[in-house]
Amino acid sequence: MGCTYMSEVNLKKNFVKRKKPKFVRPESWRYVRIKPNWRRPKGIDHKVRKEYKGWPARVKVGYGSPKAIRGLHPSGFKEVLIHNVQELLKLDPKIEAARIAHTVGTKKRIEIFQKAKELGIHVLNPVRLKKVES
Repeated sequence: MGCTYMSEVNLKKNFVKRKKPKFVRPESWRYVRIKPNWRRPKGIDHKVRKEYKGWPARVKVGYGSPKAIRGLHPSGFKEVLIHNVQELLKLDPKIEAARIAHTVGTKKRIEIFQKAKELGIHVLNPVRLKKVES
């Protein structure tokens, strides 16, 4: 029973993401002035730093992702920034996905998108054109 590389990566990525807690800054749920972005607790009596029961988990190295899936897009592909059609030809459609650079204009963006469709390459930010009503 063979398993494709992408499905294997997706399974691994989903499993790892599922077991990690959501790291929020302690007391951010209590005060409006404190944003939820994680900050390291430094106080001498800080409950999270001392890892008291009932308080949120603290960020530690053990929560890191396996090397094989670290830095991948949630779709399981490795992101590659594309500026033109020539760069698109260098991609491996099995493991890499294209992200069209924001500096690329609409005309070239459509060209790149059509070529990607032909080659079977996944585009992370596809062309979305507004329909002109007449």
